[in-house]
Amino acid sequence: MTVRRTITLACALLTTLLALLAGCASSSTDPFVGTKSLEATVVERQYDPPGSGGASYAGSGNYYLVFEGKEGDATAHYRFRVTHRQYLRYPEGSHVQIVVVDNNLRDIRPVR
Repeated sequence: MTVRRTITLACALLTTLLALLAGCASSSTDPFVGTKSLEATVVERQYDPPGSGGASYAGSGNYYLVFEGKEGDATAHYRFRVTHRQYLRYPEGSHVQIVVVDNNLRDIRPVR
């Protein structure tokens, strides 16, 4: 093996090692990434009329539900945009199970 070939091989190994280490460093656990299902209570319903808060003037406005639930020992509050039907179906005080995927609401189910 020549000196030039040894240096080239060493550089290639070093580059591969640095790429692997950079990948490990960037894979920190984000608490908002992933899927979680939790029981919560609707504590507030909010409505933004057309033309305010990102709602278009031509639309019907935006509907939001604010949930409060337990995550371990902590109390978590969530505010999600919902459909008009969900807004009407779940008044304040409704006990529900919500499914959150990557910090986006995926499903709301009543808890019986």
